[in-house]
Amino acid sequence: MIHDMQLRNLSAETQRAYLHHVAGLARFYNTSPEHLDLEDIRQYQIHLLNDRHRSPEGVNQFVSAIKFLYLTTLEMPWTDEYFPRARRPHKLPLVLSQEEVMAFFDHVPSFRYRTALMVCYGAGLRVSEVVRLKVADIDSKRMVIRVEQGKGKKDRYAVLSVRLLKVLRIWWRMHRSEDWMFPAWRVGQHLRTDALQLACREAARRRRHRQASHCPHTTSQLRHTYARKRHRHPHHSGDARP
Repeated sequence: MIHDMQLRNLSAETQRAYLHHVAGLARFYNTSPEHLDLEDIRQYQIHLLNDRHRSPEGVNQFVSAIKFLYLTTLEMPWTDEYFPRARRPHKLPLVLSQEEVMAFFDHVPSFRYRTALMVCYGAGLRVSEVVRLKVADIDSKRMVIRVEQGKGKKDRYAVLSVRLLKVLRIWWRMHRSEDWMFPAWRVGQHLRTDALQLACREAARRRRHRQASHCPHTTSQLRHTYARKRHRHPHHSGDARP
């Protein structure tokens, strides 16, 4: 299964998640998954929902993992209809107000993290994309940011505003890295995703705004706020500061 995932260029995170779910299935029945049938899988899904109280998203990730195992690796003669997914409730994304965004950035603990999170807000990037930005990805001539191998292993460009460019230049003059835009303290390494997420949660906790109970998703809220801003003002410059 690992070789099959590698051949299909699945991300390291996806591979870890798939193996986690398949290992959980094997431990539950104390046997190799190749000896299980569809009813065994169905009962385990019910166990995840009723006994383990897994979210619909978590159960659906398990379904994706076992579909890969049984249809790709084990080559079972089954179809997608044998792997029902849990229905997810539709919820509108939480969007921060202008005042909340301003207050949030005021409570980010350092200029390093504040600048990185401004890229999330000012260019709509994910945390995992921000930490892997290289200095060469900031194209000031065309006023775009090159996102290399983002979600879905796809390259894309994001709009770079004049104000965000000024902030990034100030930050670069402070660290003068020739490689990573947000270098870690260890030479040759970039800022860790979990470190930036922790700084984000800490800022949300300090501010104690109305999204504090959902602080692990604050970076997503920054991206949703960016998307809402671009939708309402399609010709907006995408300023990094509110």
